[in-house]
Amino acid sequence: MGHITVGSENSTTVELYYEDHGEGQPVVLIHGFPLNGASWERQIPLLLKAGYRVITYDRRGFGKSSQPSAGYDYDTFAADLKVLVDTLDLRDAVLAGFSMGTGEVTRYLGSYGSERVAKAALFGPIPPFLLRTDDNPDGVDKSVFDGIKQAIVADRPAFLKAFLDDFNNVDKLGGARISEQAWQSQWNVAAAASPIATLTCVDSWLTDFRGDVPRNDVPTLVVQGTEDRILPIASTGRRLPALLKDCRFVEIEGGPHNIGWTHPEEMNAAFTDFLAE
Repeated sequence: MGHITVGSENSTTVELYYEDHGEGQPVVLIHGFPLNGASWERQIPLLLKAGYRVITYDRRGFGKSSQPSAGYDYDTFAADLKVLVDTLDLRDAVLAGFSMGTGEVTRYLGSYGSERVAKAALFGPIPPFLLRTDDNPDGVDKSVFDGIKQAIVADRPAFLKAFLDDFNNVDKLGGARISEQAWQSQWNVAAAASPIATLTCVDSWLTDFRGDVPRNDVPTLVVQGTEDRILPIASTGRRLPALLKDCRFVEIEGGPHNIGWTHPEEMNAAFTDFLAE
């Protein structure tokens, strides 16, 4: 457990909180919005047991990392990840992201290349491009994101309640695949995040990764639930196999966005099989 300095704001440093456990090939786990690195708890023990070095970190603005007023864009997020990778001198690493974390993986490979990276994994991906435009008709209308920002400004805790309900498809899976206590734990983490980061990150979801995706030259696993309400599978995951050079795509039937919690057996099996190849 430690902190890495990635920048500064006025009189204070901007630091990322990270945890580094185990030995073996490094696997960097990058969490989704609006959680933190501890949200990988249903993957970490399995990876450690399989003989991997597991590194998690909290994105700026979330968890135990600094909460600056700026830097909530994917160029900065990828630069933060590069500082972590370089500082820990990671080699032959696996970069694995969930949700927003898939943007870090994609922009990192697009900007810095794969010299230190052996494989990538994208769970509930945000690439290639979420926003609907004339040349991206399969995207999501901008009014959806404007509505999200309005809801955050109006009542952030209430927004987080509605968001996490859809994050986990609570109306279908509550009590079976996610308990009330697990949901509450997620809300507690989300509510403790920076209000500025929570709002500003929404704009980052509109990042166009279509220039980054072709630069990914490592084997890549893509896993997504068929009932993902946060990042619709038709706009995201199902488009990636045609765009990536070496892609294995796995759909989890009935899975929501947060498949790492609700469907860990299916997701973990796909992940560990991919890592072992």
